[in-house]
Amino acid sequence: MDPLEDVLTLLETRSRLSAGLVAGGRWAVRFDAPPVVKFNAVRKGSCQLVVDGVPEPFELAEGDCYLLTRPRSYILRSDPETDPVEGSTVFAGAVDGIARAGQGSDVFLLGGGFAFSNRAQDLLLGQLPPVLHVSAGTPHAETVRWALAAINQELTGRPMAGALVAEHLAVVMLVHMLRLHLEQSPRTASGWLSGLTDPVVAQALTALHGNPAHAWTVAELADAAAVSRSTLAARFKAAVGQGPLEYLAHWRIELAARRLRKDGATLASIARSVGYGSESALSVAFKRITGTTPGEYRRRPTRT
Repeated sequence: MDPLEDVLTLLETRSRLSAGLVAGGRWAVRFDAPPVVKFNAVRKGSCQLVVDGVPEPFELAEGDCYLLTRPRSYILRSDPETDPVEGSTVFAGAVDGIARAGQGSDVFLLGGGFAFSNRAQDLLLGQLPPVLHVSAGTPHAETVRWALAAINQELTGRPMAGALVAEHLAVVMLVHMLRLHLEQSPRTASGWLSGLTDPVVAQALTALHGNPAHAWTVAELADAAAVSRSTLAARFKAAVGQGPLEYLAHWRIELAARRLRKDGATLASIARSVGYGSESALSVAFKRITGTTPGEYRRRPTRT
């Protein structure tokens, strides 16, 4: 099992596309902290992105895109001297899926956001920087540009089921953005995403995700990665921030949490499916990691 695919599937990753933004002349638009993980792509022209808490603005050129991994307010603008208007006002006047700012049509941005299941934020994005900026000038960005062009074609051509196809393409774009970040900036990643950049740790992660119910030992994982136990333990802890068996315990709880939400299986059945021998063993681990019991978690209203 591919760990990245595994996590994105577990977290029920889905996209929401928003109205496009056409702007020209001198303009600036302020946006409140988005309730979803926001992305925008510059399909035409150039502009600046200013994110709350990030000291320097990002210069966005045609073909660039970015992902906001934190719920922070931000500004898109032509220049720092123009006073921003509220995004809610600008997008309230959108016509045929296009909002307008300033005068003219020098710039066109395509945007949207990603939503996840309620335990996703820390697992997937908690260790990433607040902004992932993918520059069109890098050769690795070709796949992201392809996805963006395909999204744009689906939205503007409006074929049958075009909106649905565009939303699935946006998830494809997210996968590529995460891949590009790991390839270009492996040292800035941490947590399990960082582990995917280390071939030894990646082998162990793949083994764990392939059979999470197995009673893994560090020795077995070291054999799977073709290194010594001490080497695996040290590299896994350095990359992921926790030992391999501690990581396995947390991943099992993520799997159990999804089953508690998604089906009516008994706690005993869920415990066996994720590698715990009894309801009590799962309950103790679940409370230790999540701070709540499986029963309380199952009854809690779902948040997205």
